[in-house]
Amino acid sequence: MLQRTRTLRQLTVCTLVLFLFACQSARVDQSQATHKLNDPLAVNSVLDNYIETGAFPFLYARVEDKYGDVVYEHGAVNRELIPYAEVNGDTWIRIWSMSKIVTISVALDLVEDGVLKLEDPVSKYIPEFETLKVAISANGTALPEVEDKQTACPLQLVETQNQMAILDLINHTAGFYYAVTGIPCLDEPLNAANLPMANNSDDFIQRMAKLPLILQPGSKDYYGTNTTVLGIVAERATGKSLKQLVEERVTGPLKINGLQYGLPDGVELLPKVSGADDSLRFANEGELDIFSSALPDYDPTHELYLGGEGMLGTAGGYADFIRMLMNRGTLNGYRLLEQQTVADMVSPHTQLDNEWGYNGYNIWVTSGKLSIEEKGIPGLWLGGGYEGTHYWVDPEQEIVGVIMSQIFAPPESDSNRDEHIRSAIYKQLKRNSKSEN
Repeated sequence: MLQRTRTLRQLTVCTLVLFLFACQSARVDQSQATHKLNDPLAVNSVLDNYIETGAFPFLYARVEDKYGDVVYEHGAVNRELIPYAEVNGDTWIRIWSMSKIVTISVALDLVEDGVLKLEDPVSKYIPEFETLKVAISANGTALPEVEDKQTACPLQLVETQNQMAILDLINHTAGFYYAVTGIPCLDEPLNAANLPMANNSDDFIQRMAKLPLILQPGSKDYYGTNTTVLGIVAERATGKSLKQLVEERVTGPLKINGLQYGLPDGVELLPKVSGADDSLRFANEGELDIFSSALPDYDPTHELYLGGEGMLGTAGGYADFIRMLMNRGTLNGYRLLEQQTVADMVSPHTQLDNEWGYNGYNIWVTSGKLSIEEKGIPGLWLGGGYEGTHYWVDPEQEIVGVIMSQIFAPPESDSNRDEHIRSAIYKQLKRNSKSEN
């Protein structure tokens, strides 16, 4: 595993060229970007149509090149639903699972520094998990394999056969889950635990330690609270909160504004909206059921930092973060991760038999299978969040994209939103030299 000191990770001197093109994250108009769109209005119309047809309360899309120059941006708002909302690259959004890759980056940074090892047992840092059990169905079937989830109860609890490792948390092979398994006797106890309302990470772990796993650690990937546990491992290994680690290791040295834990002063978040009835309305209490009725409160005084779900971000701030990944670990003259670490993040780890691509370290890498309107693009790095947020990195074209909304269960008119918007962008995309007007 790579080791290095902090002094080797920063550039001590920037030449004038590096100052202009690496040590700054200047925002300039499209004419100065390394790419431009031949007809941005054609892309605007795609976003606008989703708003006009009632599919989303708002949409904002942003594309940046490797230097942070804005190639494309456009926002559209359903004024009947949220008449006074202003949505742009500085609007604060609940990004949910887009928090995960930030937490994973922190953990991998700690691995590079020798603080953690991927093979470390999780119980080394969270001894409360030494007695975790695994739930199986009444007839002994692994729960994800039970076809009729209602018949899985009552559950049996068995001993773990494998030691849960930090790598299992990164790959979602630790056996944790969300309260949406469809198995009542598994979901209901997790609902009752009210995990987002835990006082702090120690309280969170105490509550989780009473719940079973859904699979044997290391056996198969299953999407869940694995990354939040990873964040608590990082906290216990360093004696610092995940909020501190993000600020000290990521957003501070990379000079990223617009990515943090806790609501900034004077900011009011956009409302929670549901399309579960195939039309837009404000979400009912408890309708966002990933943790049951309890949701992250984004209170800056609440000392619980959910590494898998709890961050807030702006489109501009998140674009900066994923540009770091595209630039193989560096941004604004600072190296967060080694190139090999980023390569590991987008190498095949799970979902290896999926025709649409594979999963790296919680980053989906596309196969290039036919998409909605034209041949898909292989090698894109994708991710998203619970309320309709999405990002992609195109390492070949050297651009990143972010699509922001806030909606639970979009109506059927959602119609593969991200594919359609990205397709419209790529149809109009033209690559320039940096000096071309």
